[in-house]
Amino acid sequence: MSSRNFYFEKFASLRSFPLLAFVVASLLAIASVGAPQPLQAQSRPQSAPNSLHTAPLNLDPTVHEGYQQFYILDYEGALSRFESVLAAHPQDPMASNYVLMVTVFRELYHQDLLDTTYYAHDSFLTSKRSVLVPQATRDRIESLTNTVSTLCDQRIKANPADKDAWFARGYARGMHAAFITLVDHSYVSAARQGLAARNDSEQTLKIDPDYADAKMAIGIQQFAVASLPRLLRIMVGIAGVSGNREKGLQLLREAAAHGTITAVESRTTLSLFLRHDARYAEALVVQHGLASEYPRDYLFRLEEANLTKDSGNGPAAIAIYKAVLADARKPGYFIDPRLQMAWFGLADTERGQNQIRDAAQHYLVAADQPKCSDWLRRRAQLNAGQMYDLLHDRPLAIRNYQLAAAGGGDQSQADAARKYLKSPYTDK
Repeated sequence: MSSRNFYFEKFASLRSFPLLAFVVASLLAIASVGAPQPLQAQSRPQSAPNSLHTAPLNLDPTVHEGYQQFYILDYEGALSRFESVLAAHPQDPMASNYVLMVTVFRELYHQDLLDTTYYAHDSFLTSKRSVLVPQATRDRIESLTNTVSTLCDQRIKANPADKDAWFARGYARGMHAAFITLVDHSYVSAARQGLAARNDSEQTLKIDPDYADAKMAIGIQQFAVASLPRLLRIMVGIAGVSGNREKGLQLLREAAAHGTITAVESRTTLSLFLRHDARYAEALVVQHGLASEYPRDYLFRLEEANLTKDSGNGPAAIAIYKAVLADARKPGYFIDPRLQMAWFGLADTERGQNQIRDAAQHYLVAADQPKCSDWLRRRAQLNAGQMYDLLHDRPLAIRNYQLAAAGGGDQSQADAARKYLKSPYTDK
């Protein structure tokens, strides 16, 4: 084992760093949660004065339409609009960025990687999960990222004061960092890309202090770096980088209030950082606002339930999960909702409320969803087995452990499942 991996595993075992993976890299430049993230941009066109502080293409009506589809997780509808923008503006790096954004988050969503409960435990750092991304998708992401970088490099070389080029390059680096973190667990590379995104954004603000979108990457980096122990900063190569949690939160608030294409993602990140610091009341205000503004965004609605659960209000969280599932039964209300995430969250909450039989049933419902990833299915089967052990139904427990430990496919739950095949689970 390399020394670098040793230290990651060492820190992953410390309970004092919940959501460590989250602050290491996945949100060093772009949040998804939802996302995290999926979660990007202001829903209303900017006023005329603010148009001076963003790339002109960000104000294009088709771009606005694309973001509106993105907000309801209509990835295909968003992509078709953004592809038309790219065809009309092939030399504008932001046009490639729009397509890159949808391509990245569509894949993360399909892989069940936009479920924030995955990042609520440090085990994310040492997860054995292997994410199989189609090669064509990987190639498209790499090609778009490289295109943005090349176009921006050329513009910056021609005009070092090109604020839009500095921002566009940082934006692409951030999305690529999120992708390689969540899919490949490439923490070191992602951390360095996140730092590069921050540097690009800082350069943007030196040129135009009112370029609010650029404050997002800096705010994320400020908070993330301040949340990491010094040794881990050394391990990912950012030992000399400064960070300040409150300054990071303030920059995110400013981007949320005044950004053109980062307003929504800045609110999403703000909610997650507040959640990380157990500032649940503040986080819930932000997340409820997002869920209310975009009620057909399945992930925003789901995150409100997740956050309510984490705040300790189990009964209210159960009610929200059930409301989300009820809306999902309405034809066309959500677009391609990954219901396994809601059923799994509901089961986890019922487990915390000692509703063990309901939790067992709903873990299995999550596992039975037709689009459930093999990884999440086996997590649900393992947890269902634990619930049946608590119910003293050993045959059903064994059956679910066997499914979670079966050969082939995802093996991230196999060791735990084999442990409980030998002796029953007895914790809560």
